[in-house]
Amino acid sequence: MAVEASGSTSGTDAPVIMGDTPGTFAWGVLTKRHPALIQQVRDAFPYAPEQHQALDTLLEEITEGVIEPLPTAAHDHSTWAAWGREHFGCSWFDAPFLWAESYFYRKLLQAVGYFAPGPWQGVDPFAPFKQAELRSEEMAEELGALDDLAARPEHEQAEALLHASLWGNRADLGFRISAEDAAHSAAVSYLVADDSSLLWSLLTADEPVTVNVVADNAGRELIPDLVLIDHLLRHRHASIVTLHVKPYPYYVSDAMTADVIDCLRRLLQASGRAGEIGQRLWQAMSAGQLTVDAHPFFCAPLPYRDMPEDLRAELSEADVTILKGDLNYRRLVGDQLWEPTIPFQDVTAYFPGPVAALRTLKSDVITGLREETLAGLEGSGQDWRTNGTHALIQARR
Repeated sequence: MAVEASGSTSGTDAPVIMGDTPGTFAWGVLTKRHPALIQQVRDAFPYAPEQHQALDTLLEEITEGVIEPLPTAAHDHSTWAAWGREHFGCSWFDAPFLWAESYFYRKLLQAVGYFAPGPWQGVDPFAPFKQAELRSEEMAEELGALDDLAARPEHEQAEALLHASLWGNRADLGFRISAEDAAHSAAVSYLVADDSSLLWSLLTADEPVTVNVVADNAGRELIPDLVLIDHLLRHRHASIVTLHVKPYPYYVSDAMTADVIDCLRRLLQASGRAGEIGQRLWQAMSAGQLTVDAHPFFCAPLPYRDMPEDLRAELSEADVTILKGDLNYRRLVGDQLWEPTIPFQDVTAYFPGPVAALRTLKSDVITGLREETLAGLEGSGQDWRTNGTHALIQARR
């Protein structure tokens, strides 16, 4: 289904984040992370000279050139032409950061021939990075920790799995926590906002609850999401869960349907509790209790307030939508320099239905902080907005 094109980047007058200020997080992504990623992708596959030349061209464009449109033969040329009409011919640093970052990944797929007929069509350039995580010793240890967690009371399991999903690749912290654990206290102390009680109230109702989970990363971050989904289904916090993923590779490690299947197979290969969870989830998919959706808008360079009507209608059918990760948060509230104390409820009022965000902070965007929390963070001397050491659970009815 086609995505409606829109040039809107903001629903308010809060400044949109750009990448043109040296030393900022956005500037660092454009000048350092993206060129490094081109090299990592180049090294991960034995690409042909054609792909190497295209990667060289892309590297030159993002470091020394201006934003160029996609080839007219690209299947989504007209869509991106509408989205980028104000930015083509400009420096990458002069476009909104969310747009520039998203377009970089689309052009990277163009360079490696992901969409073009040929031997590299449909080959995920980020697959080696995702698969390495699933094969890691850390992953095996985290799955093994589920055996110990199974002996805990249900409410402790629920809290542990929620934190595991929240912290992503620090999930080993989440699987082991309980009210008595020092690890739990450490995890909670790094929460800049905690609406977990409200979230659980949304997931506890007399009638069956339907839940959307908008996924973020694959690998070690998707596994805890799936384990949490299993808990929601098993303990009747949800009757049906729809897992929303990306339709094609995006932002290095973002999850697609293929990544969901890889994670389910990794669970099935495990012994003990993890293997049982894998079996239940596999059966849940077969029974329609767990479904996977991949709407094109999840790879759009736009905030969720610009979502097309078909996606809005789809999300509105659920009793609650849980958005995972930093990028989804940026798109939920808008990739803007908000006053940090602006209420989360206000900036998400447009969203169709109750919504919650589970996010480890890895970019400058933040909303919904208390004055005293903000003062403490600002006085800490840390790059708390971007270094991944802090997280939040925010929700609204």
